Amino acid sequence: MRFPLALEVGLARTAAGLSRLAGAGGGTTLPGKLLSKLDPGAVDRLAARLPQGSALVSATNGKTTTAAMVARILELSWRLAHNRAGANLVSGVTSALIAARGAELGLFEVDEAALPEVARRVRPRAVSLWNLFRDQLDRYGELELLAERWRGMARELPAEAGLVVNGDDPQLGDLVRVRAAGTTTVFGVDDPRHASPELQHAADSKWCVRCGTPYEYAAAYIGHLGDYRCPSCGHARPALDMWAREIELNGLESVSFELCAPQGSRRIELQVPGLYNVYNALAAASLASALGASGDDIQAGLQGFSAAFGRFERIALGERSLLVLLIKNPAGANEVVRTLVAGGAPRVLLVALNDGIADGRDVSWIWDVDFEPLLDGLERLIATGERAAELALRFKYAGLSPGAIEVVPSLEEALDRGLELTPAGGELAALPTYTAMLALRDLVARRGFARPYWEEAA
Repeated sequence: MRFPLALEVGLARTAAGLSRLAGAGGGTTLPGKLLSKLDPGAVDRLAARLPQGSALVSATNGKTTTAAMVARILELSWRLAHNRAGANLVSGVTSALIAARGAELGLFEVDEAALPEVARRVRPRAVSLWNLFRDQLDRYGELELLAERWRGMARELPAEAGLVVNGDDPQLGDLVRVRAAGTTTVFGVDDPRHASPELQHAADSKWCVRCGTPYEYAAAYIGHLGDYRCPSCGHARPALDMWAREIELNGLESVSFELCAPQGSRRIELQVPGLYNVYNALAAASLASALGASGDDIQAGLQGFSAAFGRFERIALGERSLLVLLIKNPAGANEVVRTLVAGGAPRVLLVALNDGIADGRDVSWIWDVDFEPLLDGLERLIATGERAAELALRFKYAGLSPGAIEVVPSLEEALDRGLELTPAGGELAALPTYTAMLALRDLVARRGFARPYWEEAA
């Protein structure tokens, strides 16, 4: 027996309220799980009621920040249903639809593995695909398996749906060929000044997706992202519809770049640092443009954006501040290290390594992270989390003196120790994996220095 949808939604909203009152969470997944039990097709019907349709954002790294940037742009014109707290499985998308009252457009960050199902059920108006990096192999499997599922999703998209892809990623640039009908928008970086002379050893998609020959790179920006070409079959980065030039990296404070398109260019000043935030902004601008946002709204939205929780987020803790930089795989962690070093390598560093389901049980990825550039000037490493010992060993092999490494498994004690070693007026940099980041945010929230992450995202 199926109840009226309005009644089912009311019950789910009540469950969300009770969850928040009980302190059991922000109600970001429970309502969706409950509604799916009551009515497995409810998410399809809720999404169909949005007058402007829905847009999906997926990537290994950066999907939370990119979706937040898109929201900043689109909310200038539309009321959004948006899973701001990052609950990105089907239950999280359903919960966001339940919570939205009077929403006109859905904007959903979606987990890489959940994307094909969410796309089938929500029938999006546009889909943005930013990157595919090796991540949580115990959960996702090899990168090529995930890429093949995304290719299947792209083939199944209706012709009227827009597809937005990062042409600098060989797996995603190939979707221009794969998709038989419909509009595909390609974005990328075109500024060789910020390219690496060669691929990082941890780069993933090094071999041609068509014939298996190693790619040749005219420019490599992040991991395997760049201007590539196969010398055997000619598979190469597709022509870009939106690109970034004249990029200026301003340490840990900001980044600016020229946002270019055939119709003209605009200077974008982002209040978040790093080359990967240029990519986040490109992905956001391309999706917003595909949805009909004006150039003025795109510029205003991006320039008014501040960091998503846990992603280069600064939290004032009395006389000191805490800089939280999420790390979860080699590609993302290498970019965090690169940005930190560009802003001045820290004297004291807290790194928290967990192996929860949301982190990935296998933590061997830390051996593919280039932590070594951090060692110049690093006086003390506070290694914490469930796998603190492995983390300490990794830094020892990197060349950090054992006397400079402190293993403090308790996150709270590690934070206190890091702050103790940070002088008044200084900043403690913390690099946590996903579950450690959430625990760290909860910890500072309990001390009154921040709101719980689900409230921060609301």
